[in-house]
Formats: sequence, structure tokens, C-alpha cells
Amino acid sequence: MHRNPFNFGISRRTLIKVAGASAAVAAAGLPGRLFAADPLKVAAIYTVPVEQQWVSRIHKAANAAKERGDIEYVYSENTANNDYERVMREYCEAGHKLILGEVFGVEDAARAVAKDYPDVAFLMGSSFKPDAAVPNFSVFDNYIQDASYLSGLVAGAMTKSKNIGMVGGYPIPEVNRLMNAFMAGVKEVAPDTKFQIAFIGSWFDPPKAKETAFAQIDGGADLLYAERFGVSDAAKEKKVLAIGNVIDTQADYPETVVASALWHFEPTLDKAIAEVKAGAFKADDYGVYSFMKNGGCSLAPLGTFDAKVPDDVKAKIAEKEKAIKDGSFTVEINDAEPKSS
Repeated sequence: MHRNPFNFGISRRTLIKVAGASAAVAAAGLPGRLFAADPLKVAAIYTVPVEQQWVSRIHKAANAAKERGDIEYVYSENTANNDYERVMREYCEAGHKLILGEVFGVEDAARAVAKDYPDVAFLMGSSFKPDAAVPNFSVFDNYIQDASYLSGLVAGAMTKSKNIGMVGGYPIPEVNRLMNAFMAGVKEVAPDTKFQIAFIGSWFDPPKAKETAFAQIDGGADLLYAERFGVSDAAKEKKVLAIGNVIDTQADYPETVVASALWHFEPTLDKAIAEVKAGAFKADDYGVYSFMKNGGCSLAPLGTFDAKVPDDVKAKIAEKEKAIKDGSFTVEINDAEPKSS
């Protein structure tokens, strides 16, 4: 898939700075166990700006771990897919022991790099599963279907036209599952709701997302699912409502964004840091650490819309949240591409 054009930004300066690590240290590899007090050298490679929703949550968690003294953290942003492998190798050669990133468009190249650096741990956003043949390569994704479902309950209560517009980046599993969970929540409250679904073919193109949202509003949508930046801007201009994804933007759109499904990457990253330090990191699927029961996602506070969401719906949300956390209710993980209805 096509990503943003290559632009090193601060990453070139960062790489020059870290490249001075001695060859002996770089060649030594990860010791079987690190002392808990030793900061782990972590590098992240992002294909979009760190302001982008999905990446911003990884960046936030990494900075929190850095502030705790658990890790040293450097990163590259706006890295083009055709340059991703080279940047991965440079970070490995510079002595970093945990590499973070998202390899949706560079799966084969990323796994090939991991094979070449068996003493480096890789934790990568991916639509695929871990492979025992690459034991130092683990995958994650934002499995926040629990929170997306709850945001759908809110949306079902707030739409009057029973027509909801949904704008996504690409129809890949990490997007599809959130849209499907949201739609399931909507239908539980307002089963006759229709959905207009569109994908803009980009992870970061706010103008295109905005124009797509305008078209959906023209098509009768009075509420928008803002999977991408730009959608809430359209909603604000046209005075319709929006539901956020991954981050809470209500402070920027206090009369527009009703609720948001939040992703918390901290449980995922903290687990990986602990595994590397214990010498126990292995090929695994870290997706479960995004589940609500593990603290990986939540429904943002309703804030400015608290008094506008019906009490019976708020009670239903509380009931479902409790059931999700205690395991008595499971939100379906549906990775199929959603269709307009």
C-alpha cells in the first residue's frame, strides 16, 4: 500500500547521534538477562507523522516508559516503505535491542531483517501472525473492538437520521474490525440504521478524508465515524456529530465529538520491555494486550455530551463494559471489509 513520502525529519540527526555506539557493543547482542535498572535501548520506525492517531499512541507509551527510566527511546517518522528496511538495519547496527514499528506494507522485508539480527527483539504492528521461524519477531495490532463497540452504542442513540457515514484509511483487518464492532453497537440501539462506508487509500490525508465526509453528509449522514483525521473537521463545519477513534479529540471539537474509542498501547509495550529484560522475548501475538480486560482500550469520557446521551444508553454502556471486563460478554472480532447498506 502507498504511504507518505520519505522524509527523515529528526530521524537523520538521531541516527547520526546513535551510530557512534562501539562496534563491540553492537556485536555483543542482547545478554540473556538485563538488570531491571538498565534502560533498554528502544527505537521506533513510523511511516507517518507521530501526530497521526495510531502512531501517536505508540509514541505516547514509549515516552512514558522513557520518563520512568525503563528505556532509552529514539524514533524515525515519515519513513517511506522502500526505505523501511534500511532504517531498521541502521537501528540494529546502532545497538538498539527492541525495535517498534508498523510493517503493514513491508512484512517480508521486516521479517528478513529480524532473521539477520536474532539478538534484537522486534515488536511490529502487523495484519499477520507471528512465525516460529522468526522467534524474535512479535506482532501487535490495535484490537480495540471492545471500545469501538461501546462507541457504537453511543452513536446509535445520537443519530436522528439513522444514517451514519464512516471514513477509513484502508480496508485492512485493523480498520475493518473496529468499523464492524462500531456498527454492531449502533445496530443494538438503532437496528434500522444505514451506513455509508468509504476508504481514502491513505493513512494520513486529512483533506481527502474531509471531502469524503462532506459527500457522506450530503448523502444524509448526521453522524460520522472518524477513523481518519479530517472527518471531524467536516462534521464541525456541517454541524453534525462525530465519533472518534484511537485518541480523544473532544477538547478540539467540544460540540462535535460525542465519544471516542481509545487505544492504550502501554500494556503492550510494557509487556515487551519486561520480556526483553528477562531474556524471554519470543515470537508472540501481543494483540490481546489491546483488549479492554487488559487495560488496552477504553471509551473516553462523554464530557460535553454527558447530559445529552440518554440515561438508559449510559446504563447499557456501563453494563456492557462490566461484562466485557469480566468475560461474560465478548465483542466479535470481524476482520471482513464492511460494506455500505
